[in-house]
Amino acid sequence: MNHFLAMTDLDAAKLQALLDRAAAFKSGRDETQFRGKTLALLFEKPSLRTRTSFEVAIRRMGGHSIYYAPQEIGLGQRESVRDVVLVLSRFVDAIAARTFAHGTVTEMAKYATIPVVNALTDLEHPCQAVADLQTLVERQGGVAGRTVAYIGDGNNCAISLLYGCALLGAHYRIAAPDGYDLPPDVVTQARAMCAASGGSLTMVRDPLQAAANADAMYTDVWTSMGQEAERAERVKVFADYQINEAALRAAKPGATILHPLPAHHGEEIAEGLLYREQSAVFDQAENRLWAQMAVLATLFEDRRA
Repeated sequence: MNHFLAMTDLDAAKLQALLDRAAAFKSGRDETQFRGKTLALLFEKPSLRTRTSFEVAIRRMGGHSIYYAPQEIGLGQRESVRDVVLVLSRFVDAIAARTFAHGTVTEMAKYATIPVVNALTDLEHPCQAVADLQTLVERQGGVAGRTVAYIGDGNNCAISLLYGCALLGAHYRIAAPDGYDLPPDVVTQARAMCAASGGSLTMVRDPLQAAANADAMYTDVWTSMGQEAERAERVKVFADYQINEAALRAAKPGATILHPLPAHHGEEIAEGLLYREQSAVFDQAENRLWAQMAVLATLFEDRRA
């Protein structure tokens, strides 16, 4: 890999290699070091898990990070994206960018001479998806053949998780309200992936239909960063799109509960469910660290090869 901007940068073998390596880092079997490597974190949005996991990841591998808050750089405003990455390419070894527009990270990758990692855009959240899939492997014994129900907005997390499930042969169901579906081009590409892997994609309106006999259920906030002006409308539209007791009864006994966090308790997930034994949400958050170590190590090694 030269960059990691989207799950579609991977094929099934590359994704499996990342998952295997993430598991190796977590178990202590992979002690790869990159002493002296510097990771630049360019963030247009606030973050807890993404910033912390990247900073700890590079430090565990012997390197260090530099964090740039939005006001420090002003991507595309104070200074052009092209100029920023051309300068940083002379100073650091990789960039992890958390931006609003996906076009920002693709422009970075176009001009950077170092690896660029998508740490979240409005289109995809691929590092989150790698951690999600690692958690499914841990809780369900694998991804292929499992049924994953996503309840909520067809957003960046839904898209990246879909691509990962499609690559590895899972059965992905999504229940989203009218007007909040997956983009048509994403559906077309995911179905082509499913045809190759033996997976499937099913889109429904009824959350309980999506949850029926599912091995895992996934949800995300109804209103993401940058959508605050839509909050009142979204609360009405998504009122029934919740992981709750009814959804748990519809799913397989002990179905794994997943959420990328932060959570709005009582909205997309009923009060208390995040702390049930079948919830893997905090394992999932921890796995961001191991997934990002696997991504960074692979990018550094592939650049060096």
